[in-house]
Amino acid sequence: MISTSEFRKGAKIEYKGAPHEIIDYQHHKMGRGGAIIRAKLKNLITGSIFDDSFKGGEKFESPNLEEKSMQYLYSDGEHYHFMDNETYEQIPLNEEQLGDARKFLKENMGVKMMFYSGAPIAVEVPMFVELAIVKTDPGFKGDTASGGSKPAVLESGVTVKVPFHLNEGDLIRVDTRTSEYIERVK
Repeated sequence: MISTSEFRKGAKIEYKGAPHEIIDYQHHKMGRGGAIIRAKLKNLITGSIFDDSFKGGEKFESPNLEEKSMQYLYSDGEHYHFMDNETYEQIPLNEEQLGDARKFLKENMGVKMMFYSGAPIAVEVPMFVELAIVKTDPGFKGDTASGGSKPAVLESGVTVKVPFHLNEGDLIRVDTRTSEYIERVK
């Protein structure tokens, strides 16, 4: 059981029959009355974010969450297939279940998959991934690293802004949280 006094950013609670993550919270003490906790919650199944208020001392169940190391295998156009690194069991997920994580998937990449009561609900890719540029305008003599940026399509299909001096075939590191170019990988 998790009490409202134990609310922390990133804590997970069972609320309205689904797992939720606390994104932010504020503790308010009103004069003679009891405390009120205002929290911003994220539904881990649907991804929706909303605000709600709770009385001080309210208790919530801990959700039945499990995190496993998985390996992304391939996409057949309709589903993305992952393999459990311990049992070698394969799990197919569709684009809707993957969300933004699908933009950075590369074959044989290691990911973390969260399960709620045995069913997969989220895939977490590494914070930084290395992907090759497959399509971009060519760089010209005189273009500098600090002189602006151009769009580049990466091997996973995502488009990011890169410096002018980068060309097709170059390997770059991308921040998966912001979809931003970090550096060129040698």
